Amino acid sequence: MRIRTLVIAVSAILVTGALASPAMADAAKPGQSMTHMKTAPGLSASLESLGVVLYVQGGATAAVMGDSIATPNGQVVFHIPVTATKGTIQHTGSNVVFFNTANNQQVQLRNPSIDLKGGVINAVIPQAGSQASAALTITNAKDLKPKVTTDRTTGLRTTTYAGANLALAPGIGAALTSLLGLPAGALADGASFGSADVTLNSPAKRS
Repeated sequence: MRIRTLVIAVSAILVTGALASPAMADAAKPGQSMTHMKTAPGLSASLESLGVVLYVQGGATAAVMGDSIATPNGQVVFHIPVTATKGTIQHTGSNVVFFNTANNQQVQLRNPSIDLKGGVINAVIPQAGSQASAALTITNAKDLKPKVTTDRTTGLRTTTYAGANLALAPGIGAALTSLLGLPAGALADGASFGSADVTLNSPAKRS
């Protein structure tokens, strides 16, 4: 099934940043962080065949890698700012959205919180309840190693966790399928969702 007018509009929003004049960004500061999440090759095309658009809203931005979301190996990249870093890496105000254009049903992963140590990304799915639960699992969490760099000029210490592999948590594939009104088995639990790199900024320690 082809996604119609809405997909064209959403795709236009996703690529606007690439077509616009160069953006001016503030320099990184201690306490500010960012997650770059990239969907698995072909995921956007599989969702599109079901009539589902995947995007982000709130404080996040997105872009399409390749010609379009329909490309067999196409990917969507999310840039999600971190607005709280106590205990876990919490994306307050940013949501990952699955939108079914065939029936106007949507599912949000609201305020996702990344627990690198626990190997899980928790989020509230308001269409299913008000409590946060595991939405994605980090399948290689035990293998993630932080890379730390220090910029003495700016007094900034940057810690990066690269290559976190993400999969649909147990029960989430079935929940998404049901809430979006998709055919049974359309989204399987444990299916690859993509990967993520997490960057945390903090004050550089004085020597």
